[in-house]
Amino acid sequence: MPEDLKSELLNRAREFGFTACAVTRPDAIPHAPERLRAFVEAGHHGQMGWMAERMHWRGDPTALWPEARSVIMLAEAYTPDHNPLDLLALRDRGVVSAYAQGRDYHDVVKKRLKRLGRWLIETAGGEIKVFVDTAPVMEKPLAEAAGLGWQGKHTNLLSRELGNWFFLGAIFTTHALPPDAPAEERCGSCRACLDVCPTNAFPAPYQLDARRCISYLTIEHHGPVPEELRSKMGNRIYGCDDCLAVCPWNKFAAEAREVKYAARDGMIAPDLAELAGLDDAAFRARFSGSPIKRIGRGRFVRNVLYAIGNSGTPRLQPVAQGLCEDADPVVADAAKWAVAQLG
Repeated sequence: MPEDLKSELLNRAREFGFTACAVTRPDAIPHAPERLRAFVEAGHHGQMGWMAERMHWRGDPTALWPEARSVIMLAEAYTPDHNPLDLLALRDRGVVSAYAQGRDYHDVVKKRLKRLGRWLIETAGGEIKVFVDTAPVMEKPLAEAAGLGWQGKHTNLLSRELGNWFFLGAIFTTHALPPDAPAEERCGSCRACLDVCPTNAFPAPYQLDARRCISYLTIEHHGPVPEELRSKMGNRIYGCDDCLAVCPWNKFAAEAREVKYAARDGMIAPDLAELAGLDDAAFRARFSGSPIKRIGRGRFVRNVLYAIGNSGTPRLQPVAQGLCEDADPVVADAAKWAVAQLG
């Protein structure tokens, strides 16, 4: 019976390490294509051209895999053991988003999804496809439709039971499993996430302009960051957790159980001078197995130099000065900006 299979699936998901599991239908997000189209047409996706190129699949899971009858949405907590906002005061240190301080979640979650998917096939047959933020799948609307949480005013998913420190993964299956009820939005009149954003990246509640988002600027944006935004980046060198960290629902945040998400040595408030001195080989070695590795040395050192320029720490000026003639013109531009800021 589908009900029995779903019940056993939920048990297995928890046994395999997932924090939460719920089910929805592939056609459960009919308004998602319209919202995605508005986001792209407004230019809010910035340089993420792949969002526009694969918009048809991304907005319509039934087009991505017509044979799918259910979407199993899974959450995995990575709740940090410290308040990321406290690190912003350490001006000569960098701040790395909590999700990137440990092992690359893509690898960890995908292995767990495949394990659960194999169990499903071995138990009941059928076919599956697994996705972890690397395919045109709108995980957040699907997770909301499945009842795992709702998209808050900061556009991230949050939950009464989990807070908002969790990754999402999806298993598309040919099994028609009983769907769960969608989640209700419970942000109320709270504006904490909107008001804390240093770059005013939210044109309105539930809307994000990625072009002003520090997470986008430090990870996805190629080339120099617009000068008017550089000083607002502070010492954030990879991602930004401000809007997540202030959410009141985090008082219910689930504890991270996966040790691979724990911060690796030197990832909480790393020294800016040390990071600025990384050449390509040292960068790849330093961030092996980390999501940071994918942005490359040039973009990362660019971010570090913006942080140095914002540090107000004169002893870091020679560090920036030494990169003013870097072979990467974006790094050189950032170094010159940092030197000028430290004056």
